[in-house]
Amino acid sequence: MDLLALFLAALVAATLLPAQSEIVLAALVLADAHPVWLLLAVATAGNVLGSCVNYAIGRFLMRFAAHRRFPFRLEQVDRAQGWYARYGWVSLFLAWAPIIGDPLTLAAGILRERIWRFLLVVTLGKAARYMVLVAAVQAAG
Repeated sequence: MDLLALFLAALVAATLLPAQSEIVLAALVLADAHPVWLLLAVATAGNVLGSCVNYAIGRFLMRFAAHRRFPFRLEQVDRAQGWYARYGWVSLFLAWAPIIGDPLTLAAGILRERIWRFLLVVTLGKAARYMVLVAAVQAAG
């Protein structure tokens, strides 16, 4: 059950909905109930899937951008598209970053980034972030 909670927290955290997967991951690392590699894999998979939701919104649902329930503000979309146009797919290594990460994954969908490259770069960046977090938790705990 705790692995499902970690997966869902990581998935939701990669969207604009408020969630903190880092807290859940840190707690599970400290609890030592599962191998660290499994926790890293579950958190990364959930977080990447959440980024894929943003990609799909950009790729297929931008026609609804004017709707009041659209999950991104147009200013966020414009800023992310500018960033993405300037730095290209390399900017996806920052998909884990607060504030800019989620709009970058949306921009990748809008600008029709190749899905294989999107998945590869986003997975590497998010996995690295979680590895750093786990190392910090283990060092402190």
